[in-house]
Amino acid sequence: MKFDLVVRSAYVRLGLRGITGPLQTRSFQHDFVPRDPKAKPKKYKYPAFYDPYGPRPPPSDKIIQLAERIAGLLPEERAQIGPALQERLKHPKMQTISTEGMDLGSQGGAGAGSAKAEEKKAEKTAFDVKLEKFDTAAKIKVIKEVRAFTNLGLKEAKDLVENTPVLLKQGVTKEEANDIIEKIKAAGGVAVME
Repeated sequence: MKFDLVVRSAYVRLGLRGITGPLQTRSFQHDFVPRDPKAKPKKYKYPAFYDPYGPRPPPSDKIIQLAERIAGLLPEERAQIGPALQERLKHPKMQTISTEGMDLGSQGGAGAGSAKAEEKKAEKTAFDVKLEKFDTAAKIKVIKEVRAFTNLGLKEAKDLVENTPVLLKQGVTKEEANDIIEKIKAAGGVAVME
């Protein structure tokens, strides 16, 4: 009770400012000029598409006439314009990009695809060795053989063998691939050459 009186008397004597210190006050003022209520909103003209290079000057009459003449040509004649301009302006011929080793899906023709497949088989010099399966009793022997020719640690080789079928080695010669297959077969696994 006595404490209550002391607090009340201090509050009355000092007031709220004395107890809490000077209070910070803010007066909110408009930092914009009020607009005319009768004014209409501005209408911005947006371009139909974004052009990063900015607006371009309109083409000259000479260019417009040339475009109309080109549009009036037959399709066979239009196809000859590109090569003729390349020759006249002495542009270098575009180099064809080699698609060897790329999977083009169904884009290539059926006849071309089979001819390329035969060509690749005839010239193939690098082979991949794939572990198809292994006998569970001979798992440790297979892991040791995999470690011998892959230079992997025990855990990595174990994980590799457990994820069969898996590629063991890529880009080896035919003799080396046959040697690896024989070693895996002796250890109790089945490997194939691709």
